[in-house]
Amino acid sequence: MTNKDLRLKQDIQEELAWDPKINAAQIEVVVDHGRVRLLGHVDTYAEKWSAEDACRRVSGLRSLADDLIVRLPPHHARNDSELLAAVRAALQWDVLIPNTVHATVQDGVVELSGTAKWNFQRTAAERAVRNLTGVVTVTDRISLESNASAKQVHEQIRAALRRQAVADGNSIHVETEGGKVTLSGHASSWQSIEDAANAAWSAPGVTQVVDQVKLVMEVPE
Repeated sequence: MTNKDLRLKQDIQEELAWDPKINAAQIEVVVDHGRVRLLGHVDTYAEKWSAEDACRRVSGLRSLADDLIVRLPPHHARNDSELLAAVRAALQWDVLIPNTVHATVQDGVVELSGTAKWNFQRTAAERAVRNLTGVVTVTDRISLESNASAKQVHEQIRAALRRQAVADGNSIHVETEGGKVTLSGHASSWQSIEDAANAAWSAPGVTQVVDQVKLVMEVPE
């Protein structure tokens, strides 16, 4: 393991321990040339998400594989009918989620299906249910509707990148094919990559964003 990897591993371990939502003692961090893999187990699906967020806050991370297993403690266990009722209520009461989104539950696995016009609606559906007690994982099979041309999508995304002054916007390339958007090039931070992806998802008619942007940064020895 290189010095950079050792430093990155230590920084991630410290960030996991710093976050009060995470039991860092149950998580193993493996680092290989900036590629991070999380092993071990967590008590909730929400904690699994928090661990991912903590890793992405650390400078030097190039990719992340979350292989954490959710092991619900007895007091978090719920039967499928109880969990399904909670999931349906969460979806129904969230103003961002259309009534075309549906859910099923089996052994704590929540599967979302149906259709939505915007990615933020699909994201809102997953966010609404992932913190519920008894959730082991969430599978998102919500389809997005598309009715915009590739040219329109491309122009709208480039305009959004300029308008929002996205850092590294000039080094991030946009290719469109129908409702599919492919981002490539390079950026100096995860925030730039996330901002570009958010700009792409905000264009009308986008149904898929493929993120191929490479993170290029210099980490001092």
